[in-house]
Amino acid sequence: MRHSPVTAGHFRRVSRRGLVAATIGHALEWFDWNAYAIFSVFFAGQFFPADDPALAQVKTMMIFAIGFLFRPLGGILLGSYTDRFGRRGGMTLAVLLVSGGSLILAVCPTYAEIGLLAPALLLVARIVQGLSTGGEMAAAATYLAEIAPPDRRGFYSSFAYVTGTLGPLTATLLAELLFTVLGESGLAEWGWRVPFAIGAVFGVYGLQLRRTLHETSPFLAGRDLRVRRPTWEVLRRHPVSGLRVVGFTVGATVVYYTFLVYLPSYVQDNFGMPAESALWASVIAQSVMIMVLPLYGALSDRIGRKPLLCAFAGGYVVLIVPLFTLLNSTPESLVIVMTVGLLLFGCYASVAPTAMAELFPTQVRSVGLGMPYSLTVAVFGGTSPHLVERLTDSGHASWFPWYLAGLCLISLVVFLTARETKGINLDQC
Repeated sequence: MRHSPVTAGHFRRVSRRGLVAATIGHALEWFDWNAYAIFSVFFAGQFFPADDPALAQVKTMMIFAIGFLFRPLGGILLGSYTDRFGRRGGMTLAVLLVSGGSLILAVCPTYAEIGLLAPALLLVARIVQGLSTGGEMAAAATYLAEIAPPDRRGFYSSFAYVTGTLGPLTATLLAELLFTVLGESGLAEWGWRVPFAIGAVFGVYGLQLRRTLHETSPFLAGRDLRVRRPTWEVLRRHPVSGLRVVGFTVGATVVYYTFLVYLPSYVQDNFGMPAESALWASVIAQSVMIMVLPLYGALSDRIGRKPLLCAFAGGYVVLIVPLFTLLNSTPESLVIVMTVGLLLFGCYASVAPTAMAELFPTQVRSVGLGMPYSLTVAVFGGTSPHLVERLTDSGHASWFPWYLAGLCLISLVVFLTARETKGINLDQC
């Protein structure tokens, strides 16, 4: 009994160190994933014939979309690997893959130098990053849930989206800095390689951090209960939990790619808002969300996951159509709409990773979360910007917020019928 306080203190220190290491790697993952989309306008002409810039950009974004198609496969393969060989191993492999993809992009010769091999290497890099991203969210969410003190799982979970937002936000600010320093011609000539080189270099740091992580106690305690085919085990024994993950994700993923990725471009194209004004409006709104996420997570440790999840979905069902009607050519309108939207999204982002992890037993937790989550993101999240464009071009832009409200209504029903998981013992799941 004399040593129990020391043991508890050691557990807290290990948990805090694991939180830092896991979230730094998570930020790197999302920096690398989003840098492609942010800088694609500058490097498209380097990988495809530059005589038709519009076609080069279209082909570059097609490869971006192909990366989404490999996320479900990554959720299955890396999720199964994480459940069989450990959370540390799964997260280490994820950061190795994503930084390896960035390295390929940073050093790849251009179309003028090697012809069709250049876009082929671009495709390989994006496939590798798609596999990594598909497994990263599940591995990180599982790890954070399992290392967290039981009364702080919501707080720890919130940092998955804190760093998941910091990554692309950093990539956006880096683009603005490089554009100011190098100009458009410098970025198009060689400056576009800088973010990928940074991702590759910091990948070495992330790799070292994750290799030295302590394995989680639930995984170690359940070693003798591991299954050879985690994916099949989820399909056979936990199909309802897998469907719940789909319900958890279907509204949120469209919200994420609409509000965090596409909305600034939407107001530029449809209302003529200057690009710089749209950028800084987005930075303000994302910064506000980052600050409130840990507060929401801590709140969920007191009142449970369901109230916050229901607030997210119910809020969007009621407010998404009015929010879209507020958009106009002024930066203030975008700041208001994005801030309100992201404050609501934060109710989901702060607790969803741990709430989904808490649905599954230890032996299949990572693949149980990763497989349905990444599939839903690929089908609904990855197509949402394209859907907005198609509806806008056909004169039906007003349909999209109703579509989003319908998806959030599905999520609301799932949240209301799900059991509250706050306080469950993950070692005994």
